[in-house]
Amino acid sequence: MNTSSRFVVALHVLAALAITRLIERLQCMNSEMLAKSVNTNPVVVRRLLGRLRQAGLVESLAGACGGSRLARDPEQITLLEVYEAVEEGDLFHMHYSDPNKNCPIGCNIQQVLQAPLGWAEAAMKQSLAQTTLAAIAEQVSASSRPEIVAQTQ
Repeated sequence: MNTSSRFVVALHVLAALAITRLIERLQCMNSEMLAKSVNTNPVVVRRLLGRLRQAGLVESLAGACGGSRLARDPEQITLLEVYEAVEEGDLFHMHYSDPNKNCPIGCNIQQVLQAPLGWAEAAMKQSLAQTTLAAIAEQVSASSRPEIVAQTQ
């Protein structure tokens, strides 16, 4: 079963934009700079930036000094907004093929699981809604030295 890393990578990218905005006074970073920090291909970062742009979390600037920057202050961006911008579908997925309806477990399991899985997803979203990008950026900044951020550029 595969899980997506889009949310975590998007938070990495947004934290980099927030931190460099504060420490380096940079207004934007290009996808190559961000991809170097994430240690991934710039195409992956550009795809995520496209979703974040559609959600109104980042904006793009053209030109020689172009790149992406936060569209709002980090204090105004919740982790739930990021999650909803980059992830698709429900947190939990039911079987990819229908269980055996002739089995006493198979004919009931999905209906029985709907409520507890729905509650778990609601709790996760409530938690994400209470945490801002600013809080994440502050924790990352406190854990690292400013020169580490500068090295990613």
